[in-house]
Amino acid sequence: MNKKEYSVEIGGKTLTATFSDLADQAHGSVMLRCADTVVLATACMSKDKQKGLGFFNLTVDLVERFYAAGKILGSQFLHREGRPSIDAVLGSRIIDRTLRPLFDQSIRHAVQVIVTVIALGEEDPVVMAVNAASLALGVSEIPWAGPVGAVRIGKYFDFEKGESLVVNAGLSLKSNDTKYKYDLVACGKDGNINMIEAAAHQTSEDELEQVLMKASEEISKLESFQKKIISEIGKEKRIIEKEKISEESVKLFEKEILPKMEESIFSGAGKKKIDELHTIWNNLVAEKYPDREDFAPEDDLFDETENEILHKKAIEGDKRADGRKMDEVRDLYAQAGGISPVLHGSGVFYRGGTHVLSVLTLAGPEARLTVDDIQTKTEKRFMHHYNFPPYSSGETGRMGATGRREIGHGALAEKALAMVLPSVEDFPYTIRVVSESMASNGSTSQASICASTIALMDGGVPIKAPVAGIAMGLMYENDSKYKILTDIQGPEDHHGDMDFKVAGTRDGVTAIQLDVKVEGVPVKIIGEAMKQAKSARLTILDRIEKEIQKPRENISPNAPKILIIQIKQDQIGMVIGSGGKTIKEIKEKTGAEITIEDDGKVYLTGQGDMADKAKKIIEEMTHEFKVGEMLEGEVVRLADFGAFVRLSDFTDGMVHISELAPFRVERISDIIKEGMRVPVKVISVDPERGKVGLSIREANKDFFKKS
Repeated sequence: MNKKEYSVEIGGKTLTATFSDLADQAHGSVMLRCADTVVLATACMSKDKQKGLGFFNLTVDLVERFYAAGKILGSQFLHREGRPSIDAVLGSRIIDRTLRPLFDQSIRHAVQVIVTVIALGEEDPVVMAVNAASLALGVSEIPWAGPVGAVRIGKYFDFEKGESLVVNAGLSLKSNDTKYKYDLVACGKDGNINMIEAAAHQTSEDELEQVLMKASEEISKLESFQKKIISEIGKEKRIIEKEKISEESVKLFEKEILPKMEESIFSGAGKKKIDELHTIWNNLVAEKYPDREDFAPEDDLFDETENEILHKKAIEGDKRADGRKMDEVRDLYAQAGGISPVLHGSGVFYRGGTHVLSVLTLAGPEARLTVDDIQTKTEKRFMHHYNFPPYSSGETGRMGATGRREIGHGALAEKALAMVLPSVEDFPYTIRVVSESMASNGSTSQASICASTIALMDGGVPIKAPVAGIAMGLMYENDSKYKILTDIQGPEDHHGDMDFKVAGTRDGVTAIQLDVKVEGVPVKIIGEAMKQAKSARLTILDRIEKEIQKPRENISPNAPKILIIQIKQDQIGMVIGSGGKTIKEIKEKTGAEITIEDDGKVYLTGQGDMADKAKKIIEEMTHEFKVGEMLEGEVVRLADFGAFVRLSDFTDGMVHISELAPFRVERISDIIKEGMRVPVKVISVDPERGKVGLSIREANKDFFKKS
């Protein structure tokens, strides 16, 4: 094997890139190692152009192999990888969102980047995957404007050290149980940022701007490291010749379309008019060139002209497509509940032409989602899912498996809302919120956060504070000529240079997601955008709180009731029973769901009085009788030496003949009968033998009278 290695230290950890002939058919490849974590990145470009394709075809996959973690997973009958995990999908999106802006979007050759997790240690494979993908592209012949660097940075809580800033934190600091102020992945080049994915516990905009500056410094080290490698072993880049547009097409465009473009772009909310004009242009071109199949140059001319007009009018004239001010939010509407009493909670939120319905469902601990993947085996008590059906954009399409975009938007909302949820001790329910995008015209993901906040409060979930989200845009020419746009929609979303989603409460940010269409955005501009986003967020929160100020006092009567009791750890086996027989019988008898934790905490979940019935049974089963305790029970059996009294469904006690009455009793049957209810006092307990001694005469000396 021929190989060459390069190393750099980032955040006190050594990153080693190995270039070899292991995957030598790929156009670019690298194996990247940090401690015990190893990823392999490969990049390939198709030889020929893809005809009839009106976009740049980039596919990115983060591939998790079970062997990387030393596990044999999969179904019982098929021990191999199936569909990508949620973590793999989200990781693929992070890599894609970082790489894509650095490609010439006019390229019609397919590009595929595959990053395989070969070995998984403590280090985060996603951050490593971005850097590895950048190196694989950088040393390849594929034309690309990289390299880029990626770091994970956050402020985490340590019981010994307190809060501390950590660069490239390990996976142990990524768990849901970790106490952190913020956890952020940032990517970029040339001192600018082009991708952010972050969660934060109501952190200020100023602090997040400062940490992005720190991230940018670390990214610069990675960038320099990669540039050195590329200069030494990088291949010469392929020259991709662009298809030129004919003079006839340009003249036709200038005569028939250009005079109408500005009016169509600035016709009001949405992009109906400009889409209609685009259709007219497509028909004109098809009529002029009936023998052609590919009209990519003409499509590019239309898009580029629209892009130029939008940028020029925004930057030079403070003009937006729908006539709003740069920092103005569209009309808002909020509704809490009112859909159906069957639902545990619901919220409707409008922001202009973007409409979202969110629905809350509550269940007991038994409904927690078990996540058993390459990285961790955990249980999730909060899930946020997002759906984007075709009708929400006025289109037809397939209804199938959940796509990457839907998974990503759901995860972003989940991240934003998780920061304000009550603790499991205060609210032991499993919580699922589903957002349905009903109409789309700009950032349904952030509207879903708003609708879901309403649904949570409508359902009586005691969240710490309502959360709102807003999408910020950018029209950028250079560092001094730009405009930040609040609440982007329509053409601004399509042609803008930034899609910056910021969610938070009145007190701070809870989640961030940044995508750009330029090579990067200065941290200074990102900081300005966060502050402008805060103003919009407060406007939205005002509207939400006008509809519902705080969580309702009680959860829906249709939601299950949860009771919590504590038993001793050595009683767990008794409640479960041999092979789970006892707990199964309790479930069947009461209809309640029962979850027992290792520490003896028992969660009882059910409708109506189901949980109460199960609680009574388990309390009786685990009740430890104490000497001196006064009770009442039913006589169930007589013997020559005494009477047996039923104290509960699980315990009988024995009253010796001498403990029946304050006088001598010759025969038991003379004074007591089966079925009689009698008062008793516990006078002895033998826990090992399970025997309880009782006395009637000490409980009530006058209960039996001497005849």
